[in-house]
Order: sequence, then C-alpha cells, then structure tokens
Amino acid sequence: MVESALPFSSWESYYVIIGSSAAALTGLNFVVIALGAESRTTTPTPVTVGAFATPTIVHFCSVLLVSALLSAPWHSTRPVDFGFGACGIAGMLYVLLVIRRALRQSVYHPVLEDVIWHWVLPFLAYAALLLAAIILNSTTETALFIVAGANLLLLFIGIHNAWDTVVWMATNRQGDAT
Repeated sequence: MVESALPFSSWESYYVIIGSSAAALTGLNFVVIALGAESRTTTPTPVTVGAFATPTIVHFCSVLLVSALLSAPWHSTRPVDFGFGACGIAGMLYVLLVIRRALRQSVYHPVLEDVIWHWVLPFLAYAALLLAAIILNSTTETALFIVAGANLLLLFIGIHNAWDTVVWMATNRQGDAT
C-alpha cells in the first residue's frame, strides 16, 4: 500500500536529535573504553565486557537504527514495521544473552541497580519496539509514541550504563576488592 504522506515526517526533528546523540555517545564510549584500558583499572574479562560494556554500544546503535528507519523516505509502513519487529525481537534475545554473560562472569557481582538498568529496562524497551511493530498499522500514532519512548529509554539506559562503567573503572584499581 503506497501512502502519499506517512506519519513519520512529523517526527523527523526528534529522530535527528536522538539519533545524532546516540551516534555521538557511541563514539565517546569508544574513547572511554580505550582510555580505561590504558589506566590501572581492574582487568575485565571478555565475558565481563560482553555483559556490561558491549550492551551499551548495542543500545546506542539500536537507537541510531530506529532513528534511521524513521528518517528514511519510505513509501509504505511495511519496512518500518519489519524494522521495529526485528529490532525488538533481536534486542530481547540479546538482553537474555547479556543476562547469561553477566551471571557467568566473576569480576563483578551485579546488584539490584544493575539488574534494573542492564536487564529489565532494556528488555522492556525492546519489547515496546515489538509491540509498536504489531500495532503500527492499526494505531499508528500510539505506536509512534511507543517507539519514541522506547528509543529515549534505550538512550538513557546507554548513558546510565556508560556512566556506571566509567565510575566503576575509576573507583576499582587493580588489586582492589570489587
């Protein structure tokens, strides 16, 4: 079905702002991790990095992907529907993988705040993207607000988790108790 005016155009400024923020924060995260690797912080294992650092980049990239999806000049809602659904399903599966990695690593023991910010909130944000894919054609405006909220939540999760990583690296020197 070809529509003359898709409802996405009214969200263009929002996604330019949020997508640009996600891209900039992704780059900044690379700098922080590189500087942290040169410092005398506790050496993380690949499993720990996969459980706590890599998901932050994935969340920022998800925000960027959804922003790009909604900024592209589509002629129908079908590709956007598919994109939301794929991102939602992949994101939920990825959060389950992150939980598994976090429970298998031994460098850091997650606390309630970690469970909320690293597992629960990302899972809910990706589930919201899947929900938006399901309802996009029947209740478009509601779906677009759900996507906007999920994307903003993923951006805030990334900011929180990046900050949490930096603080942890700054306060845990090699040889200190974790």
